Order: sequence, then C-alpha cells, then structure tokens
Amino acid sequence: MPRRRFGPYTVETSNEDKVLFPDDGITKGELIDYYERVAPVMLPHLRDRPLTMQRFPDGIDAGGFYHKDAPAYFPEWVDRAPLPKQDGGTVDYVVCGNAATLAFLADQACITPHVWLGRRDAPDRPDRIVIDLDPSGDDFEAVRAAARWTLELLEELGLRVFLQLTGSRGIHVVAPIRRDTAFDEARGFARAAARLLADRHPGELTIEHRKRERGDRVYLDTGRNAWGQTMVAPYAARARPGAPVATPIEVAELEDAGLDPRAHTIRSLFDRLGGRADPWHAIGRAARSLDRPREALRALTG
Repeated sequence: MPRRRFGPYTVETSNEDKVLFPDDGITKGELIDYYERVAPVMLPHLRDRPLTMQRFPDGIDAGGFYHKDAPAYFPEWVDRAPLPKQDGGTVDYVVCGNAATLAFLADQACITPHVWLGRRDAPDRPDRIVIDLDPSGDDFEAVRAAARWTLELLEELGLRVFLQLTGSRGIHVVAPIRRDTAFDEARGFARAAARLLADRHPGELTIEHRKRERGDRVYLDTGRNAWGQTMVAPYAARARPGAPVATPIEVAELEDAGLDPRAHTIRSLFDRLGGRADPWHAIGRAARSLDRPREALRALTG
C-alpha cells in the first residue's frame, strides 16, 4: 500500500490508479497529487472550519454522496469538531488544518470539501455572507452581470467583496463580516439585499426558490447563510468532466469577456497560481461589522 509522508503523519493510500473522472482519465492518485500540491494556498480557507465531504468512491459517473460525520476508522490525527444537530445529538465534523488531512480525504474519494461559514470556536457566528449566483441555464454572461450588480450593492452598503468561480455554472459573491452577528441576522441581511437586487433588475434576477418560476433569470441564492449550511471550499475540485476547480478571482476579472466558471481545472490551476497571489489571501482582514451596512440597506428599502 503506497505511503505518503507529511511531517509526523503518514497517509496510506489505496487504489490510486482508480479512475474517478472517466472522460478525462483522472485517477484518484492524480486527485491526491492535486490536493497535496494545492494545500499551501487552500489550507488557510479550511482551517478551523467544519466541513462536509462530497465523496465519489466509484467515480463521478456513478454518483456520490455527502458525508458529515467522521467515521471511527479515520486516523486519530484527523481533527474533529463535535457540533450539535438541530434535532438532537452531535456530528463529528472533520476540520482540515494540514496537508495530510487533505490528502487523506482525497484518498477517501472526497472530490469536493464544502466548508461552514462559521468557525469551530463560534460555529453560530458566521464570518462571511455568501450570495450564490445560480443561472437557469448556461448563460454565464447573465451571471457576470448579476455578479457586477451584487458587488456594486454590497460595496455601496460598506462591505468588502470577494468573488469565486464555482467550478460549475455560477459565481459566489462573498462579503467577510465580523463575528458579532448570529446566522439569523446575517441571513436576514443577505435576503434583504437579494430582494432589493431582484426588485432593481426584475427581468434578470430572482429570489424565487421554485425553479419553474425563475424562467431564464439568475437565482440569488442566500440559503447558505444558515447553521450547518456550507459553501464549496476555495480551490476544491468539482465532480464534473475535466475536474474544474472552485477558483477565487479578482474583481477586475469580471470584465473579461472570456471568463468561464469551469476554466480552471486540477491540471491547469497551477499555471494560474504561478503567476499571481491568491485573490483571497487577505479576506480575513477585510471583515466588516454588519451594523452600518444593515442601516444603509434599511434606508434603501424604506
């Protein structure tokens, strides 16, 4: 059984030649290689955050599942955060703070880790707000316009804004906030902001949850701003052909007509990282209180 050393930790991998992405011949070994290599830039976005594993043991064509509770067979050195469930009991979430854990999860065919918006020491206090821009089809130009309008509103309200290509069809618009707001308040703010955006651009944007009611409008999804909800981790691979990566981008990149949410893959991402710093490297220092943005939003909505 192959072994990979990470300082004091050893990860024993298995079936590295198993193909997880059939159309591209991408094996589990290549996925582990990717996460081992991307760990220095990815780990700051994972540390102290409970995560949900999206696993595909038989490859992406066979379907996968979401896995929250760390099994007993996981090594003792894989950090865990026991957190209460809303209906009672607890869940032992994995918390990934080192490259060994990231590689171990990849060996478990965890293609995509999804992280909480709160940290383990205050899981009920989010440190970011996320508006997920979800198109009805594959019209990414509509998503770019939606991202521009969302960015402009949140900055008008006094927040700093960061963007991430989801590696699927959309964009995550993220505003870091101080940890002095409960999830209910953060979600209320996000919903009110999304409602205002939909009122301003009724032909292009919607907050309608039911797909059949959206038409061809971009859905402003604020549902991630709640206890136990997650967002795809920055630099996580996605279970789609080509193994695209959820990629943080600079705000200025929105103006690139060739922008593609699936452009960066586990095979091409390092060409990008070799030429620029992580656009989210300072996201923690950009956190703002929601007090003034909330007042400004009330003034705009009456």
